[in-house]
Amino acid sequence: MRFEALNRLWEGVRESSHDFRASTDIFPSLDIDKTSSTLDLRAKGAENGKLNRPAPSAASPDEVEQRIVSRIEEEKAASYQVLEDQFQTFEGRLRNLDFEGQFGLIRQANASSVSDFKAEVASGVDELHGLRRDLKAAEDEMSSFKAKHNLDRAAKVSTAAAQAFKIALIVFLVLFEMIMNGSFLAKGSEQGIVGGVTEAIAFAVLNIGSALLFSVYCVRFLVHRSLFFKLLGFCGLVAYICIALGINLALAHYREVSSTVLSGAGAEVISRLGNAPLELAELNSWMLFAVGLLFSILAFIDGCYLTDPYPGFAGVRKRLDSARANYIDRKLELIDNLRDIRDDHNAKIEEIVRDLSGRRQECAAIIAHRTRTVGLFAEHQSNLERAANALLTIYRDANRAGRTEPEPGYFSHPYKLERLAPVLRTSEEWDDAVLSGRIQAAQAELSEQIRRIGAEFEAAVENYHKLDNIFPEAGLGAIQQA
Repeated sequence: MRFEALNRLWEGVRESSHDFRASTDIFPSLDIDKTSSTLDLRAKGAENGKLNRPAPSAASPDEVEQRIVSRIEEEKAASYQVLEDQFQTFEGRLRNLDFEGQFGLIRQANASSVSDFKAEVASGVDELHGLRRDLKAAEDEMSSFKAKHNLDRAAKVSTAAAQAFKIALIVFLVLFEMIMNGSFLAKGSEQGIVGGVTEAIAFAVLNIGSALLFSVYCVRFLVHRSLFFKLLGFCGLVAYICIALGINLALAHYREVSSTVLSGAGAEVISRLGNAPLELAELNSWMLFAVGLLFSILAFIDGCYLTDPYPGFAGVRKRLDSARANYIDRKLELIDNLRDIRDDHNAKIEEIVRDLSGRRQECAAIIAHRTRTVGLFAEHQSNLERAANALLTIYRDANRAGRTEPEPGYFSHPYKLERLAPVLRTSEEWDDAVLSGRIQAAQAELSEQIRRIGAEFEAAVENYHKLDNIFPEAGLGAIQQA
């Protein structure tokens, strides 16, 4: 898998680093009226006041006051537990930021990404070397063929459209001649034009087919450099002329014979060809002969231009073109593949760089939130102290109103809540200045990684194009398109 380390880092970036819901109501205020009603302070204060309790000499709170203090202490302990839970949440969120793990993955990605890219490039070079050898073999075959046959021109290879047109012309000639022959032969057919076409199929296929066979496989040897093959081509040309004349004369005679002879028409045609081949009594028979010969010549010419006239030259050219196309197309595919890999790599790097900045900002926000929470807890303890004094005042005022003796001296002293000091575990936390420096260094490494991948891509493209120095014609199109 390409860039495995980078992909693990990138997947980590896409995942959320925390799972929490912020709340601004962490430490709710104590409802003094409700608490006073729950503890029944006014009634108990009046009751104890009538009994002059606590005694004027008392130095410590009575039972009711102790219950008030106990209620405040319980609230303080519960709030401190909430604070501890918040601290654990903050610690979990800070741990999930995992800067050290991110920096480690960045180092691993930096160490492996270029190697992975180079491995991809090396695989492409090996593949192009194989295609280059195929192209060299095709070039050597072409050079050897041209030298052996003393050719100094390019092979004539028809385009796909031209080839399709030539084949369509042959099909048209066959079909048209069958219909035309059928109409001429319908004169002596009991089934009319349908019967005539049926009888003419063999003549049409034989007429056009023989022209194609001789033009493609025999007459082309006339241009061969070997005297033997030239002689073979000449013999083929003579044979074609004789066969074309014979087939079309036989067709013309068959038309005349089939209209007068009910059976043995074939033997009669052969006899007339042997004794008087040019004695045709009707104009339509001469027209049938002329049109059939014309179609044969057209098919013969079309067959000559189906491929290069020199035997074997077109096949060599097609193999060379195929090898060159495979080489150029595959090189362009490999370059496009490397470009996609580079762009994918750079997009992930840019996302990781943005994530590092985001993580630092989130870290600062978590610490600031924790600091605010500590402040809220301190303020909450002050509120609890004020709530305790308010509850004690309610009780003591009711107590004073019912007393007949002086109140204890401590009634005039406010209650002092013993504060709980939060314990922050910050030993494993990053210092913001140090973290900023490490993030900047990591981002610089990642930016350098983008530059190195870009340089490797340019070097890879150059290496691919260096193969064109051996085959300048083969590489010209690839250089222009890349």
